[in-house]
Amino acid sequence: MRSVEELLRSGLTVRGVLVAPQLSNAPRGQALRKRLDESRVEVAEVSEKDFRSAAETDSPQGVIAIGEIPARSLNTLEIPAVCRLLLLDAVQDPGNVGTILRTAAALGATATIALPGTVDLWNPKVIRSSMGAQFHHSAFHSEWTEVSDFLEREKIELWAADVDGNPLDRAQAAARLAIAVGNEGSGLTPEIRAKARQTISLPIAASVESLNVAVAAGIILYELRS
Repeated sequence: MRSVEELLRSGLTVRGVLVAPQLSNAPRGQALRKRLDESRVEVAEVSEKDFRSAAETDSPQGVIAIGEIPARSLNTLEIPAVCRLLLLDAVQDPGNVGTILRTAAALGATATIALPGTVDLWNPKVIRSSMGAQFHHSAFHSEWTEVSDFLEREKIELWAADVDGNPLDRAQAAARLAIAVGNEGSGLTPEIRAKARQTISLPIAASVESLNVAVAAGIILYELRS
């Protein structure tokens, strides 16, 4: 329900909605159904059995919406004088990516760009984990060569986050800054490492090998808020 509520609030195009009887079992569901009726979105009512065949969760809440993925790209991205871009370098876990998107949106990141190897930002698991943050937050996929050229053209400095990097120092952050976080298992790709102006890390206890990528990204974005 939360994801559909956010989709309706975002202003993105909604092609249609499936609803099952259980949606009206709670006041929140009843309010959502009323909102759907008022929005003039096409709604198809199906049985609970048929709905379960379409749902991807074990305990579906009785509503599935189909929306159009917005046409976002580097060409449509407006870069202010002070910005923070987050680059996802082959981050594959949907739960982590969803949490990162929600955190990036909450902390005012300019955009989140998924590089090759990163899970689809519009994967249903990512959307559920992000609570629909990508409906509002500028998030999209791009090739590394395009991003690299874009950073140079817009004079955006690149930092890479890695456990072996230098301790994060907010005072050194450029006004226009991109931060890359890497794959949960293999870390950053060589191309990112080679391009980065510096590699940063978060000081943690010696008894802990590393932080979860979503947690690390959140702390870094908080420390580097523009």
